[in-house]
Amino acid sequence: MKGAALSVGFIPLVDAAPLIIAQEMGFAAEEGIALNLRAAPSWSSLRDMLSLGHVDAAHMLSPAPVAVALGLGGGGAALLAVSVLSVNGNVIGVSRALADRLRAQGHDFAFNDARSAGNALIAASERRLRFGVPFPFSMHAELVYYWLSALGLPAPQGVDIRTVPPPLMADAIEAGEIDAFCVGEPWGSTAVETGVGELLLPGKAIWSFAPEKVLAVRESWAQSEPAILGRLIRAMWQAGRWLSEPSSRILTAELLSRPEYLNLAPEIIDRSLSGRLVISPSGAQRDVPGFVEFHHGAANFPWRSQAEWIGREMAARLGLDREASARAASRVFRSDLYREALAGTGADLPGASAKIEGTLQEKMAIASRFGRLILQPDSFFDGEVFEPYSR
Repeated sequence: MKGAALSVGFIPLVDAAPLIIAQEMGFAAEEGIALNLRAAPSWSSLRDMLSLGHVDAAHMLSPAPVAVALGLGGGGAALLAVSVLSVNGNVIGVSRALADRLRAQGHDFAFNDARSAGNALIAASERRLRFGVPFPFSMHAELVYYWLSALGLPAPQGVDIRTVPPPLMADAIEAGEIDAFCVGEPWGSTAVETGVGELLLPGKAIWSFAPEKVLAVRESWAQSEPAILGRLIRAMWQAGRWLSEPSSRILTAELLSRPEYLNLAPEIIDRSLSGRLVISPSGAQRDVPGFVEFHHGAANFPWRSQAEWIGREMAARLGLDREASARAASRVFRSDLYREALAGTGADLPGASAKIEGTLQEKMAIASRFGRLILQPDSFFDGEVFEPYSR
């Protein structure tokens, strides 16, 4: 169906880049599709836009389709994650007052030690910690829950988790509504730039290869439009590969900065693309290699094991059956549809669709279609290893 126009929803974030680049750089057109990109004000509204058929596909939080499959958050039409759009890309930040207390007790803001930063944060909190996340069923929330619980602060029982749309996170910190946040870029950098917050940690310090955003579609749409779905997946893969090239960074920041997308200065957007983050209003900087990943290390592959980890974490927190939830989650990340879409391309696909999560401390070559695939480190900060049920 040449020339098909697709309505695709997104939230103004750096990790919406594959959708924006696919349209702006012609990768969608090469596949015979056009993307009508529609910005949404919040993750709940975007999920509902997709569920109700107001858009055909969406830039979506990786846990959101899993939550729907588990009957959480209002339900709605069954959603599938057919590709991972980005890995990592989140920051944890704190108010200026909390940052001052952290420094007073000797924390060095090294930006790479989740255990040290978490223990310091817990010790510096003078009351029940109020933590802002963009959505209850998000990798932001899962990382915060996992991190604090592993350090002895039961979450969510011992933490006040508040939902704040990403563009409003800096406002919430400034208004004193939250003490800390976990949010996707560029909204953490915006809090620094406006002088209301400081950055404590990148999300990848908690889980070094966390699937952040996915390309989500309704299951019914995937079944009725398999050819168009394949074209969309291929366009995202091409865009992700282009984004992974260092030479693409400047143009990417300029395109994303446009009013219809992020409407921010390219310099702020470039911080996350380069991994060189300004963490305080005083100008202190930290380098975070691989801060956000769009392609390398099979970043786009929807691993069923990653979905299972998400399902297990949700189940443990909400009192659901862990194995049943993990198995239900694994059916949401559709590695089979991803494989079908990329079968005729040069994509080097892994031989398996699930793996043990958390074992890789270094890069490692694995069995793959062309024998060139190298996975990136995927360790959890506390050394946990998750073995999926569906291997």
